[in-house]
Amino acid sequence: MHLYIHIPFCKQACHYCDFHFSTNTAGKEAMVEAIAKEIVLRKSYLPDSNIETIYFGGGTPSVLSRLELELLMQTIGEHFTIAADAEITLEANPDDLSQSKLEIFFQAGINRLSIGIQSFNEDHLQFLNRVHSAQEAENCVRLAKQIGINNISIDLIYAIPAPDHSILKSDLQKAFELDVAHISAYCLTIEPQTVFGNWLKRDKIKPINEEFAAVQFEILIETLAQNGYEQYEISNFARNKQYSRHNSSYWKQRPYLGVGPSAHSYNGTSREFNVANNAKYVQAIQAGSIPATYEILTAADQTNEYLLTGLRTKWGVNSGKLESLSGGKFAMLHQKELADMKKNGWLREESGSLLLTASGKLFADRIASDLFID
Repeated sequence: MHLYIHIPFCKQACHYCDFHFSTNTAGKEAMVEAIAKEIVLRKSYLPDSNIETIYFGGGTPSVLSRLELELLMQTIGEHFTIAADAEITLEANPDDLSQSKLEIFFQAGINRLSIGIQSFNEDHLQFLNRVHSAQEAENCVRLAKQIGINNISIDLIYAIPAPDHSILKSDLQKAFELDVAHISAYCLTIEPQTVFGNWLKRDKIKPINEEFAAVQFEILIETLAQNGYEQYEISNFARNKQYSRHNSSYWKQRPYLGVGPSAHSYNGTSREFNVANNAKYVQAIQAGSIPATYEILTAADQTNEYLLTGLRTKWGVNSGKLESLSGGKFAMLHQKELADMKKNGWLREESGSLLLTASGKLFADRIASDLFID
């Protein structure tokens, strides 16, 4: 089983981000107490209480104090059985990762860091409105390793407007020099309810150049492969099979519990969505109720979700599972589409599973949606 904890606070808003968070940390203590209470209220949600992964996401979980993190870890330990080899990840920003803060995380049981670096280029960091500097990004990775946290993932963003591809290549080279275990690389996307979204409406920035983005994606894949990183999911690359076990559980449709405002949960047959409002969330939890909406997943929902997530991974989607989820309809409905996709070199079949080819990865979501059932 898997546990996600959403910490909805950030020091400042990045220009591209549309996740749920607040820059007002005045209610942080009450929020953490509410999240701890939700863990207790929902301890019976998962099919069993054995936890294989814990993921502190956000927002920026590295804003948590020692006492706040200890409260959450203690509450989890009292109501779940945490596996001896559990992967316990905390998302962090470089500017939060001082030696004392890293020691707090390490002593609390954090054994994997996901660091939001995005770029090692100062101009790009300013464009994205990141708080940290390139030097802070380098320093925190080295410092984390000295403390004893060696399982480190960094986030990078590509397709940031630039005259050529030299900055992307330089960012990747810096990641190789730091010898991180895992890299998550995301294409810059302009979401409507963001600063970039507003700038786009006012013609202050141009839309993302899709051709430029596609070339950067190809450079990314090729360069990472040459340096020993396996692309095990469209945006995720790992050395020595150090995959994100937590995120892989989502892609493989394993049950998980999400606590905190805006968090999602999934138990195999239904999905739940906590309210994305800090005040309403805390108020409801304090009153002993879960502020969530529920969705019973139909056969089509489960099939389509499996296609959308599974096709993005190195494991692909199992044909037998597709038939089981769809009530025996999938192959019958998509015989022609499957044949065309294989003929075009976008999809291949291996050991009973459908897998994207290198060219198919360029438009994975479109392929998945073309295979959806109603």
